Amino acid sequence: MICYFITSVALCYNVCHKVRQPPNLQKLQPGWCNGNDTWKSPEQMSRKTALPAQKARETLIELKGAGVYRDGRWLVRNVDLSVERGEIVTLIGPNGAGKSTAAKMALHILKPDEGNVIHLPGLRIGYVPQKINIDRTLPLSVERLMTLTGPLGRKDIEAALEVVGIPHLAKAEIANLSGGEFQRALMARALARKPDLMVLDEPVQGVDFSGEAALYELIAKLRDDTGCGVLLISHDLHLVMAATDRVICLNGHVCCSGTPRDVTASPEYMRLFGSRAVGPLAVYEHHHDHTHLPDGRVLHADGSVTDHCHADDGHHHDHDHHEGSAPRA
Repeated sequence: MICYFITSVALCYNVCHKVRQPPNLQKLQPGWCNGNDTWKSPEQMSRKTALPAQKARETLIELKGAGVYRDGRWLVRNVDLSVERGEIVTLIGPNGAGKSTAAKMALHILKPDEGNVIHLPGLRIGYVPQKINIDRTLPLSVERLMTLTGPLGRKDIEAALEVVGIPHLAKAEIANLSGGEFQRALMARALARKPDLMVLDEPVQGVDFSGEAALYELIAKLRDDTGCGVLLISHDLHLVMAATDRVICLNGHVCCSGTPRDVTASPEYMRLFGSRAVGPLAVYEHHHDHTHLPDGRVLHADGSVTDHCHADDGHHHDHDHHEGSAPRA
């Protein structure tokens, strides 16, 4: 029995599918590993605290030659991908390349017209879709948003919001959240039910550049702290290549796949994104020791809340500048 939780008001229910249990997949077990908050190059970003050997080889989900055919054409086909526990795998490609379609096959929202999709038995998936059918003008608090797909205890809500860095926003109205805060709330909602695999479809949409960097850092930290696998879908090449272990480039089919460095050097990637897409990639980290709350007040590192910044509040940058950063797809 495969169960996952959809973080969309339009899909406010738990979805369960019966799937074939392959003999080569091991019994589901929790795994944990620790992260860090240092500046990360692509190679450093992909280094995580090692899971036990058995868990490190545990495949959570696998697509084998999978494709979807609609209205006389293939939306995507011959997709081979897998995500292991503790691994971040990113689907990239231009608009219409089939990234979201591949993700929906992985979630069993779409049934493949060719190939197979295999889940680890008992797999729990947290899903943040690309489009959320929520009217952000409604009087809906973050706390209430967390419980739309099912009941959650207060401790679970508080713990999830703490993990994504917005515990102070539990009572805030979603209409007052920034783009980055709203995305964090959606991630908290998916995390609250302790998934083995997170599927994040364009999780930084509507977020400014520094906010994108912070969200990619958060995704890596969630992986490190919980040991979950992550399937990330993005058309943004600025930072995503530095925040992933493996990349799968789609353009109706799998053009190329491998480590970020291997993919950016491949002819197929060059043909899709051009020579500007090749060059050193690094994660830009912008550290604040204070947070601006939706009501305009400021939460300081010492836990105090005031109406304005303190003179010693810092905006700490921990980055180098590199030529040749990758553009958006």
